[in-house]
Amino acid sequence: MFKTKITKDEVNLMPVVIFEGKITLVDELSKIDPAIEELRRSPVVGLDTETKPSFTRGTHHKVSLVQISTLDHCFLFRLNKTNFPPALADFLADESVKKIGLSLRDDFSGLNKHHIFKPANFVDIQTIAQSYGIMELSLQKIYAILFGKKISKSQRLSNWESPELTEQQQRYAATDAWASLQIYLQLMNEQKLSKTEIEKMVMKNFLEQKALNNQQQETPLL
Repeated sequence: MFKTKITKDEVNLMPVVIFEGKITLVDELSKIDPAIEELRRSPVVGLDTETKPSFTRGTHHKVSLVQISTLDHCFLFRLNKTNFPPALADFLADESVKKIGLSLRDDFSGLNKHHIFKPANFVDIQTIAQSYGIMELSLQKIYAILFGKKISKSQRLSNWESPELTEQQQRYAATDAWASLQIYLQLMNEQKLSKTEIEKMVMKNFLEQKALNNQQQETPLL
């Protein structure tokens, strides 16, 4: 059984992992169909998105980047340069290819602001982790529990609509999509907890969190 929870300090002590496979930038309309054609050859892929951060209240940006990865090749679709191509929407709605990600509802909501589509055959890591004894919700912590390595978040607030994405941005973006796929494939090799085991785990976590909250409320301010 895996660790139920992990602290930020524990994660920070782990070696950093990064996607070392091939990265293809899809920043022109002519590159879209070949990318989709290759992705359709894989029965399951990892998926993530990036959006240009906003530091001004009330200002929001559309999704800038869609990352779709196999275990050794990640495609970075630059929507700020190509818009949201119908071929990509069709792929995300394709029942024949399973898409794996984390907090996918947010990703799809953002993409639907570009182009309305109905995603199909997707799995959100957050909805299945608990079945394997993991109570964490973040990609970084779930990955750390499974593989003992840390996913860096150093590029998260960088400008995803820059004319050119740096190597660091590309590797960061690819790593998140690839890591989701790795997590899913690893969990599929593990045995799920029984319903009773899950209920006990959830209750234990609830009581521990409640005790921690009470302790914090009782601690006098210095």
